[in-house]
Amino acid sequence: IGRWPVKQPVGWRRRIQLKWVAYLRAWRSRSVLEGLVGTILITAGSLTPAYLPLNSPWWSRLDEAGLRGSTWRIVGTLLVLVGVGLLVDSWLRLRPGREPRDLGAEPLPKHVRRYFKHRPGIRAGLRPWAVLGVWGLPFLLAPPIFSHDAYSYAAQGWLLENDGSPYEGYPGLLPGACADQVAQEWRYTKTPYGPLALAVQHLIVHLTGDNPYWSAVFMRIPAVLGVIAIGLLMSRVARRVGRDPHFAAWFSTLNPILVVDFIGGAHNDSLMMGLVVIGLWLACMTSWSWLLGAVLVGAAAAVKQPALMVAVALPFIRHPMESWHPRHLFPALGRAVWSLAVSVAVFAGISWASGLGFGWYHAVDVPGMVLTVSPFPLVGMGVRMILGLFGAHQAAAAVIPIAQAIGVLVGAALLVVMAIRLLPRKPLSFLALGFLAVALCAPALHSWYVLWGALLLPLIDKAARYVRPAVWTTVILLSFDAVNLSWRNSAVALGVALVLVLAARLVWHERSLGQGWTHKDVHVPHRHTAHEQS
Repeated sequence: IGRWPVKQPVGWRRRIQLKWVAYLRAWRSRSVLEGLVGTILITAGSLTPAYLPLNSPWWSRLDEAGLRGSTWRIVGTLLVLVGVGLLVDSWLRLRPGREPRDLGAEPLPKHVRRYFKHRPGIRAGLRPWAVLGVWGLPFLLAPPIFSHDAYSYAAQGWLLENDGSPYEGYPGLLPGACADQVAQEWRYTKTPYGPLALAVQHLIVHLTGDNPYWSAVFMRIPAVLGVIAIGLLMSRVARRVGRDPHFAAWFSTLNPILVVDFIGGAHNDSLMMGLVVIGLWLACMTSWSWLLGAVLVGAAAAVKQPALMVAVALPFIRHPMESWHPRHLFPALGRAVWSLAVSVAVFAGISWASGLGFGWYHAVDVPGMVLTVSPFPLVGMGVRMILGLFGAHQAAAAVIPIAQAIGVLVGAALLVVMAIRLLPRKPLSFLALGFLAVALCAPALHSWYVLWGALLLPLIDKAARYVRPAVWTTVILLSFDAVNLSWRNSAVALGVALVLVLAARLVWHERSLGQGWTHKDVHVPHRHTAHEQS
């Protein structure tokens, strides 16, 4: 007890064998297989009238099988809802049997780093990437799930394929199957995505032979690459900064929102966060490796611009600012400016090389054009309803834009406060909480936006205090997606029933934890301080 385990190095053939053994072991776990059944049911539901766009090639097959009509819409909705419930239950069952803890951020011996390199698992004998590989398998060739954004990606790639620009045009500019797949609210809007995202979309459309449906399905390739980076590196980043790798593996890598939205929904946020996690991993390596991390962050910002916030935090991971004294302040500021400059230079270089420029700037307000569950617009909707009751219709029409503007100002103020209080000595806390502040104060809020900060929560100080609200938020966001789907298919009662079941399951789960969680856990050795030893 208290000693570091010694692990001898193994050859590459043995490493491959261990990887296969870990993957096969995941298939033998009942909890993992429960999640697999959940993703299979979600995939089956996505192939029914409950979710397919109007011009999907699956409609002809559904006609041949006689699976059209309101009855099958209800059946498809039920399949998806049951699948979500099973996936959440499986996730809760795999939770490590203790609260996350700080393990100390002192430099670790080489053999200890090697030990954790092979043991970032969530449970004895299970590896997070193996569990993720089992759960995500049914989604790989399925239509986009819980969101039709991937169809917009395909339409934007098709626009580039025809020498257009999504920064100047919109999917409806080229009528046809690609445009018909896009949701009505986005069919005539420009895109706010970065140039690297558009270049990837163009490449996928070209490689699929301009096929509208398969172009949307294969938008999952960059999303899966991002998920692979998250699955392989999140535990290692947590270990390097002295945080609990098992909690990071469970909450970040196996989060149901990541499985459903990043793999199933094929959102380009997955590629962005994958590049961010690689950048953080590089920044933990050596005193100057944050420069390499800044290059990756610049590429991530070329996918979605919020990633640029990570650049200023990278140098502080290895070089926390000791005080606000000028002899500590100016070197820290210099490193932060250099990191930001490198990321901006990479972003600008990609923009120039792609030939698309910075046209995304004119579409930054596009996500806020559709009302979502973002807190400030919701408050604005309430105020608008009150004003409408009193007949002030002209004033009511201006309420929501004002509420969105107030949200942006509040988010900016929160970032400034966090930068002063957290960035110098707790850069990862700044990133996690800062991303959450940006997502919650933005004009639009989606579950995959929340993942920006949620993925980094296990890396912050005293992460245990955020476990309960983070788990509840995960379940609430999935419940909202489920209710939204059931509402579109005139089956709100099914969505409400799932919400009640998930709430009861989560309450029982927390009570089980309070009475002593019985699941086995991988022992995480740590050095005893002099106080602990005494």
